[in-house]
Amino acid sequence: MFTTRLISGIILVLIAILVVSTGGSLLFAVTGAISLIGLFELYRVMKIEKNPLGLIGYLAAISYYGLLWFDGEQYVTLMAIAALMLLMTMYVFTFPKYKTEEITVAFFGIFYVAVMLSYLYQVREMPDGGLLVWLIFISSWGCDTCAYCAGMLFGKHKLTPVLSPKKTIEGAVGGVAGAALLGYLYALLIGHKMMVVGNPRLACAMACAIAAVISQVGDLAASAIKRNHEVKDYGHLIPGHGGILDRFDSMIFTAPAIYFAVTFLAR
Repeated sequence: MFTTRLISGIILVLIAILVVSTGGSLLFAVTGAISLIGLFELYRVMKIEKNPLGLIGYLAAISYYGLLWFDGEQYVTLMAIAALMLLMTMYVFTFPKYKTEEITVAFFGIFYVAVMLSYLYQVREMPDGGLLVWLIFISSWGCDTCAYCAGMLFGKHKLTPVLSPKKTIEGAVGGVAGAALLGYLYALLIGHKMMVVGNPRLACAMACAIAAVISQVGDLAASAIKRNHEVKDYGHLIPGHGGILDRFDSMIFTAPAIYFAVTFLAR
């Protein structure tokens, strides 16, 4: 199991380096595909992946990415309202076939997976995006690693005893501190190449710290959904890791966090 996880993890990292470094239409297409697969995984947990509610969710996600590609972000609110109206229309005219919770999660999934994950592409498209996009991975995967090490060495106080008994407050603090340090070191190496960010070391360190806090919330949120529905993994697409949401659960939160943190800190 460890060998499988290690090999698939290395392959995943290599693919990520290739796709993110290339950016543009390749990153856009991969991000869109990952979003749809992740949305399918979420809907499957909720048992709406093959019914009309799921179809509306998929169409809304595709529409969102269409708006993003053609610079139609000003119409995202319209898209969201239209999706909600369609879901509520389905709810009303088929009553009592669907439960309120199914309507809610169909709408929630559009933003939780498709919209939030799209910020991976949006960060890459920012000025200095080719450099800043790696902060998403540093704050996500770096936080995970540092939190694990700090928890193993110093962990005594449980962070969420019921939801994730192995996670500790010390580990969480170590994860944030480690991500901030990694962000600082990253800027120390390549900050001189950034043309827009005024103080790269401070900006990258603070952005990674902020994203690391939110990253841990994202990880726990994905776990909470699985616990609520008694599911071990969201899927089996990535050998040894589970599904898309099992591997990208924290990145769903760090991508928009880095985007907005850098947007404000770069000023």
